[in-house]
Amino acid sequence: MEFFASIATLLREWLSNGLGLSATSTELIATAVWTLVVILFVLINLIVLVWLERKYGAFFQQRRGPNRLGPAGFLQFPVDIVKVLGKEDIIPAAADKPVFKIASICAFVTTITALAVIPFGPGMVLEDLNIGIFYFIAIGSTATLSLLMAGIASNNKYSFIGAMRTVAQMISYEIPMVFSLLGVVMLAGSLRLSDIVAAQQNMWFVIPQAIAFLVYFIASIAETNRGPFDLAEGEQELVAGYFTEYSGIRWAVFFIAEYGNLVAVSSIATIMFLGGWNAPFGLTFLPPFLWFMLKVYCMIFVFMWVKWTYPRIRIDHLMHFGWKFLIPVSLANIVITGIGIFVYNSIGW
Repeated sequence: MEFFASIATLLREWLSNGLGLSATSTELIATAVWTLVVILFVLINLIVLVWLERKYGAFFQQRRGPNRLGPAGFLQFPVDIVKVLGKEDIIPAAADKPVFKIASICAFVTTITALAVIPFGPGMVLEDLNIGIFYFIAIGSTATLSLLMAGIASNNKYSFIGAMRTVAQMISYEIPMVFSLLGVVMLAGSLRLSDIVAAQQNMWFVIPQAIAFLVYFIASIAETNRGPFDLAEGEQELVAGYFTEYSGIRWAVFFIAEYGNLVAVSSIATIMFLGGWNAPFGLTFLPPFLWFMLKVYCMIFVFMWVKWTYPRIRIDHLMHFGWKFLIPVSLANIVITGIGIFVYNSIGW
């Protein structure tokens, strides 16, 4: 905490006193620097996560995975980056070109702005808003627009169907996701993510909110369009869904946004249910940031485990499961949590 806080303080002092900049300019430049740090964090995570995804997929399906380029195939993804950067950027002649071009950029911007309120440790947050979780949900909801823009602007029937699936799936599963987080907010009494982490110093909220955690996990799979809920892509029947017509760097930006969203929803699960950067059982031999990232990667491992274990389900089954099961369960959890808080306060424990 002291390390990152001191760096931020030194940066602001150098900008204001050393360069003589105004307070507004100092804040803008400092925010831009930390934004670049967040982007760099996302890109470094992308390299690690793609390698893990391939290795986990190979392990679960009993095959080798990348093993030739670098130690255990770790350099396969950097080579893929060079390949993607060298590919031709093809735009269909009948596409809505302005919308087609900015769709992937919007997806990436949504991911970065969502990560702005996530505290990776004490003081390690770009903006510690007092409505942090509300901000995250609001920004995350805009991801639907970028995928819809990509599907419709492509002027391709497969892309269009993928976009429609995206809208139906993401909007439907945002509802139980929000309801699952509401129980945690009720227990913590705050929307600020750092306050929610502080409220879990004695007990992680995954214990009293186990059902909400399960609902959040399932809804997050649908929100990030990962298997077995990756119906927006549906390679067997839609080729690649909403980004069928994308190639080169524009396709890669969608790819980066997907893994950035995976880090974001895993971070929220860590903050809301797994104690954030609080060490388990008082084991403080690791810095808070490392405990936080360890929990995040454990969540990511479970996401990958589910993806490579279960087959893709049908779209009607997906929608029925969300509306007829997850939403009633999440609403029941809110009612039970409210009753529990009322009884607890009445007894005066």
